Amino acid sequence: MFVSLNWLKKYVDIDQLSPEDLAERITKSGIEVEGLEHFASPANNVVVGYVESCDKHPNADKLNLCQVNVGDETLQIICGAPNIATGQKVAVAKPGSVLPGNFKIKKAKLRGVESNGMICSLQELGVEEKFVPKEFASGIFVFPEDAEIGVDVTEPLNLDDIIMELGLTPNRSDALSMLGVAYEVAAILDVPIRLPHTDYHTDEEKAADQVSLTVEAKEQNPYYGAFLVKDVKIGPSPLWIRNYLMAAGIRPINNVVDITNYVLLEYGQPLHAFDFDKLGSNEVVVRMANEGEKLVTLDDQERTLSSEHLVITNGKEAIALAGVMGGADSEVTEQTTTVLIEAAYFDGQTIRKASKEFDLRSEASNRFEKGVDPNRVRKAGERACQLLQDYAGATVLDGVVEYDQLDYSEKTVTIWTSTINDRLGTNISNDQMADILRKLNFNYEQDGETFTVYAPTRRQDIVIFEDMLEEVARIFGYDNVPFTLPSGGAQAGGLTKQQELKRHINQFLEGAGLSETVTYSLTSKERVTELVSPEVAEKMVSSVSLAMPMSEEHSTLRLSILPEMLSSVAYNLARKQANVAYYELGSIFISKEEKVTKQPDEQLRIAGALTGEWLTHPWQQEKKVVDFFVVKGILEALFESLNIDVTFSQAKVDGMHPGRTAQLFINDRAIGFAGQVHPQLQKDYDLKETFVFDINFDYILEIHENEPKFAKIPRYPSVTRDIALVVDQSVQAGALEATIAHAGGELIKDIQVFDVYQGEHLAEGKKSIAFSLFYQDPERTLTDDEVEASYQAILEAVGKEHNAELRG
Repeated sequence: MFVSLNWLKKYVDIDQLSPEDLAERITKSGIEVEGLEHFASPANNVVVGYVESCDKHPNADKLNLCQVNVGDETLQIICGAPNIATGQKVAVAKPGSVLPGNFKIKKAKLRGVESNGMICSLQELGVEEKFVPKEFASGIFVFPEDAEIGVDVTEPLNLDDIIMELGLTPNRSDALSMLGVAYEVAAILDVPIRLPHTDYHTDEEKAADQVSLTVEAKEQNPYYGAFLVKDVKIGPSPLWIRNYLMAAGIRPINNVVDITNYVLLEYGQPLHAFDFDKLGSNEVVVRMANEGEKLVTLDDQERTLSSEHLVITNGKEAIALAGVMGGADSEVTEQTTTVLIEAAYFDGQTIRKASKEFDLRSEASNRFEKGVDPNRVRKAGERACQLLQDYAGATVLDGVVEYDQLDYSEKTVTIWTSTINDRLGTNISNDQMADILRKLNFNYEQDGETFTVYAPTRRQDIVIFEDMLEEVARIFGYDNVPFTLPSGGAQAGGLTKQQELKRHINQFLEGAGLSETVTYSLTSKERVTELVSPEVAEKMVSSVSLAMPMSEEHSTLRLSILPEMLSSVAYNLARKQANVAYYELGSIFISKEEKVTKQPDEQLRIAGALTGEWLTHPWQQEKKVVDFFVVKGILEALFESLNIDVTFSQAKVDGMHPGRTAQLFINDRAIGFAGQVHPQLQKDYDLKETFVFDINFDYILEIHENEPKFAKIPRYPSVTRDIALVVDQSVQAGALEATIAHAGGELIKDIQVFDVYQGEHLAEGKKSIAFSLFYQDPERTLTDDEVEASYQAILEAVGKEHNAELRG
């Protein structure tokens, strides 16, 4: 909802606050102000001028030489606007003025003739083109004849207006009108509200003698009022109405259409104007449409209706889609003289359905959908008649032809001061409670601390005690509600162990160069068994399918994060993103039943997928392609940061490359796997070489110790020894490393493989693995004898356990 502050001042005094302060007060009371914006950019020294003469420029066919009276002087101005003419009152930027965009006006010569200023269009004064009336869209703006010559144009054109944008929740339909906002501001500021008058004179001729009304769809249309006005003179609406409509984001059309739009914004009650002479009969019938019935709406589109659409008819054929859009055949035009004003209450669900089906969202349908005030329906029609009489020369026929089965009753809600205070933690007195209800303009009866409140029909959101509790709280002021700190031993705002660990893993993997993904927890029945970790497959009995899936591709709860992640990788590869590194921390769903009757077990896992180049140095012409050891290195560094020892063991996993896959173990318990996706599966997903990992996060959370540890920097020198061992090709480096660590004792701090050799000078079936051994004692300097003793113990151990020999 866009609210013009200059328009709002007509109903309530807001001059006591700046626009920023007012916006803050409204936001704190429960309706968010999403923004404040000036209607137009500031301009100075621009006044109303009178064109005394307008002649052709002597040296240019498309320019006019004008003499313009600006009150204190007459200026010679050259103007190229196509609609400039003698006798007009126009906006004149005098020499020295500055227009929006820092456009400075100076005396100048155009084709040899002096020009002292500029005659302006609304666009040049900072008004957006989409709001400019069509007759002035391609030329200068022309003031009404009663405009005073020489006055600054800022006030007549509403250029100093500020527009406040309200972000309304669906329950606050009352604030979809200027009067609704005025009631709200009046309550917040505790100032009186000024309501518009609807007094007008009626003709002796009765409207009921000219038109009859039948409402067949009584549930969908509990009230319909038809006002009839004649002798209407179609023309521009008054400047102040045009200004307010433009400020609210509506383009002025003519006085009849503008007045119905003005009342719509003022009362929140949609109206519709029919050209009565085009109806084709003197009868108005409201009914549900016939199946397949046709209607050409105001946008010149033919609509095919169904029996669920509510229509206004002339007794034979539809002339409007009720609450949404009128028909083209009964549109008000410049030739219209007699107008039927429709003021009706339509069922919100019926309007919503039609609006959605035809994709016709409008200011009117939006208000009907959210609910209009029953007590304003007829008043809105009367307000339109009054304005048409004043500004369109209309004669209003006596009475209103109406069907009325509308419920005007007010909702009754009982509140108690003590209960309100208990809920809010406040000490509001009975007198303060009564004062809050007075500010809200709510009628009530008081019996001690008991208040029987009659919620006005404009506030249809107030139904139960909690609704009134909110009203009391926001008018009392949320800032005035006492606050207390949580009691107990828990520290407010602390993270749980799981949250801390998740955050650490996210930060580590993102720091390593992976990007987080969030994929569907659902996959297809064909993919659900792909890339399932071996320890999960052992527990799983069956997958869990949805009873009513959105699609076959997302019909089954996943047993692995990887299938959907590989789909994301393939999607990006297809769009020329060759280097991809993803990770996700999410749940899988394990069922231990053949026929699923209860909720599956949920297990958190960390999964990742990498493909393409991992590191590139174009200048040095170096690059590192993702391989198994890149993935292994990332995981080893991750577990090292968690202070958890993990081992890798070569394994075979369905869907994975048989020679490039390892299973991960912690304390001899399998927790996941890492490796290359099988070439056939890569082909199925349209991938290049892709490496993945999948790890049980729940087990990491279970064993992880969150206590920080500290180790002093050693003061004593270290010793490094290399050892090359010849073993059978089947012996794994990890097994050798474990034996070396155990035999070498506490003095060995680090073991690294730095070479593997097969070939010449080695027997067939043998390989050489070289290790670098790092010795250190943080408390003393090691002796050669200690290092040598450890070295010999290692040789003996690897010889016994792995039949290893020292390479000569």
